[in-house]
Amino acid sequence: MNPTSFPPVELGYNALVRPRPGARTEPPLFARYSGNPILSRDSWPYSVNSVFNSGAVRLSDGEILLLCRVEDRTGLSHLCAARSDNGIDGWRIDQEPTLMANPREFPEEKWGIEDPRITYVPELEQYAVAYTSFARGGPGVSLALTRDFRTFERFGVIMPPEDKDAALLPRRINGYWALIHRPVTPTGAHMWISYSPDLRHWGNHKVILEARRGGWWDANKIGLCSPPIETPKGWLTIYHGVRQTASGAIYRLGLALFDLEKPDVCLQRGDSWMFGPEAPYERNGDVKDVVFPCGQTIGADGDTIHLYYGAADFCVALATGSVRALLAWLDAHSSANKMSDL
Repeated sequence: MNPTSFPPVELGYNALVRPRPGARTEPPLFARYSGNPILSRDSWPYSVNSVFNSGAVRLSDGEILLLCRVEDRTGLSHLCAARSDNGIDGWRIDQEPTLMANPREFPEEKWGIEDPRITYVPELEQYAVAYTSFARGGPGVSLALTRDFRTFERFGVIMPPEDKDAALLPRRINGYWALIHRPVTPTGAHMWISYSPDLRHWGNHKVILEARRGGWWDANKIGLCSPPIETPKGWLTIYHGVRQTASGAIYRLGLALFDLEKPDVCLQRGDSWMFGPEAPYERNGDVKDVVFPCGQTIGADGDTIHLYYGAADFCVALATGSVRALLAWLDAHSSANKMSDL
């Protein structure tokens, strides 16, 4: 099957409620793969509770690698790699965990490691994996480098608790590495950027996107999803917003665009969410009503996005979209990131 032409699946609310004749509708920005979910605990070669929130990368040989968060039956998580020639099926899964918590040398990992984001860094000729390390102090951001997803150089925690949802940009900005992350501070749960000369010492911390207030879909708590995509217009960024309702939280996805050379400057921010839980595997699981991508790959055409996302904290699903379509949607549905809009 051609991975750029997955048939969409029509599920959930949109399948049950048809628009009235003449009503204005917009095509979805992401089409769900009809074979979703593509990975679940039933796929795994050893006993686990759930598989979700996977980092994604296309390797030099064209193979697609997903580094999945795997929660075992203790409730703690580790990371395990799954490989596929087409990024859809035929997954070859490591027979044992690829990256386990190592609390003896890294006590911040005592309660597991979670939610990896993968960035290939040409200058280093390595993949940077930013992941959440979890211990008594709460979640923090840890970093590791790898060439082959077999051996890893751990840097340890680089952003102390409470912090998560981190990804490294693939190149230096004005001579410094840049990391997007989401600390929780007295001012709220917003997206920040920090800079480093050596990947170990970080400073010049700045808020780049604030959670809105009041009744907005992304009020009070937001965070980075998959690593930003470099485009001629800027860093195209998918982020999640959490809406608290009477029946619990709903995790949906929005878009923002940041300046290429000043990534702390938001150029555009979508006013509405553009992808949310609708399908049964997204609405029901260990945590209901969650879509949460930690990775994507870009097709050979340079435009097609293969978005890999955790569904309901229980399985991995796939949807496809277009970089050009996302940028066009932002042009039509965004406002500048002005404080008056928050």
